[in-house]
Formats: sequence, structure tokens, C-alpha cells
Amino acid sequence: MTPAKPSLEMLRALTDENVLRALMADRRLTRAEIAARTGISKPTISDAVQRLAASGLVVDTGERTTGRGRSGSYYALAPGLGTALVASISPRGVTAETVDALGDTVARTHTDLGRNAGEHQAAKALAEAAARLTSGGARLAVVSAADPVDRATGRLVRLPDAPFLVGALNPAAVLAPHVTGPVLVDNDVNWAARAEHQAVGVDDFVYVHLGEGLGCAVVTDGAVRRGHRGLAGEIAHVCTTGPDGTAMPLTEVFAALGLRRPDSTAIDVPALEAAIASDAATAETLARAVGGVLSAAVALADPALIVLGGEWGRLPETRAAIDRQLALGPRPVRVVAATVDSPELTAARDRAVVELRELVVGTAR
Repeated sequence: MTPAKPSLEMLRALTDENVLRALMADRRLTRAEIAARTGISKPTISDAVQRLAASGLVVDTGERTTGRGRSGSYYALAPGLGTALVASISPRGVTAETVDALGDTVARTHTDLGRNAGEHQAAKALAEAAARLTSGGARLAVVSAADPVDRATGRLVRLPDAPFLVGALNPAAVLAPHVTGPVLVDNDVNWAARAEHQAVGVDDFVYVHLGEGLGCAVVTDGAVRRGHRGLAGEIAHVCTTGPDGTAMPLTEVFAALGLRRPDSTAIDVPALEAAIASDAATAETLARAVGGVLSAAVALADPALIVLGGEWGRLPETRAAIDRQLALGPRPVRVVAATVDSPELTAARDRAVVELRELVVGTAR
């Protein structure tokens, strides 16, 4: 059978999408420039620009080209196409931003949270941040949380010995009065791995967060593998070699070494960094413990690379010691330090811009 030809409406929709995406990438363009970038004829682009201007998605900026020949009008996305809310919930507090379809940060706010903050305190800080930034309602939200996140519900999950506990916080419910569209929630380590994926240019790697808390994300074929419940990568309870050579959960190694904060399961990072700098035996003990967990990850996931993030994970001493441990195994894997600043917020922001652009394009359709 001869394939059906695309309808005129479909062709128009595809042209409109090309125009919008060109303006999202380059901010302002003439019709001739849009035609050159998209490979679509100028008359077809002109028709699309007229349709998009009539629908309120594109505006004539009032600027004109200069030089010889006919001047051309510059077009841009119309103002008022809405924003996306980006939020990070961590022991450092709640950081929230609004971004537009061009990827610009429109506004930003931060509220401190204590390490012992509970569900209600975190919910209050998140709601207040959203209220300050989204008076007209954001079109969607993307949230990073420093706790495990249930894949099906988006609720935070309480696991034993987690250093930052905000109960079963439900970010989507908290943000419902301030967001008109979907709310995407994931663990901060998963977001950080997505940011590092762009930086390392490798599709198969393991990202490890070593800070006050412990976390891991497995990236295969360029995608973070979240697991059945969304709890993949929670490495704190993986058994490894303790200080005396016996097996124990990774989180207990720090208790045995006296490297936890008082009355908390959070790792005392300043004390740990001092111990690494002054005591070679402690440094090797920690490297052996973390290396044991990563050896299991190498065996199961077969990564091309291990990326170390977090306050003490990025230290050169940490990387070198873990590298030495993994080199002793049957399947050595290169170890590198993470390079992206605030990776969880960076990746959440990028995802928010992508999703917002899809909503804008969908309006044209």
C-alpha cells in the first residue's frame, strides 16, 4: 500500500514546532534566519510566523536588520509563556528557582533547614518558596530531594540510618496549589548523575556520592536506572569490609571509626577529611570499604567509569585511594572526580526547561 501523505495540518504543526525550537535556541531570529536554520522555505516560515504571532506564541521584537538590502524583522518567543519551578530539598535547605523556556533563571530563593528537619518543616519551606516565586502558577515543577523517592508516588521514603529524614513528604501535594501541571520528583544523587552524564560523555558509568550521606546511581545506555520502587543505588546498607576485617554495612564503618556526627547517622565530613589527611590507615580503611561496595557495582553493572562526587568523594586523596583498591580487583575501572557544581540542581533545571519547552510546543499543536 502507498503510505498516506501527511495532512496539511500536520505539516503546519511540524513547521510551527521548528520555528519555536529555533527561537528557543537562538532567542531572536529573522524569518530568513529561521529558514536557513531549519531548511524550510522562507514563504513557509513566514506563514508559520504569522500563525504563531496570531496565537500569541511569537512576537515581532521591533528590531530590524541593518546593512544593504531589505531589512528583516526579528522575532522572538512571546513573553508570558509561563515558567517552570525547580526545587532542591537537602540538609542545606530548600533552594527554589523559576526558569523560562529560554533556559533563563527568572527568580531564586533559599530557606535554611536544620539537619533534623521533619516533614512539616520541609513542606512549609517548600510551599513558601513556591508561593514567593509562582504568583501566577508555574506550568510544571521538577524537584530534587536528598532522600529516597518512591518511583510510583513521588513521595519521599524513610529508610533506616538515612541522615536527612523528612518523613513521607509528598512534594507534588505540597506544590499542587502553585503548579498547574506535572510535578517530577527524584533523588538528588540520580539528578547529579544526569548532570555528570553530560560532563563525562560516557553512557555507562556509576556515580557515587560521598558526603554527609551515601548514595549511588547506575547509568546504563545513558539512562539512570531507578529500580522497581525507585530505590536503586541506596548503598549505605551494602555489606563491605569493616575496620577489623569483618563484614558490616557501609554506613556502620563510619560509626566504627568514630566519624559520625553526634546523635546522628550523618557522616562528620570535617572530621573525616582531617582523618584522611593525617592518618593513612584510616584513609585506606575507608577506601577498602567503599571499594568493596564499588566492586559489587562493577560486577553487576559493568560500567566504563566510576565518578566520585560529594564533599569528600571529590578529594584527590579519596579518588587515589579508591582507585588503588579497584585496581586490585579482576575488573579494574577508571575512577574520576565529579566536575559539575550543584549537579542535582543543574540537572533538575535542565529537565524543567526541556519539559517547559514541550508544553509550549504542545500549545502550538
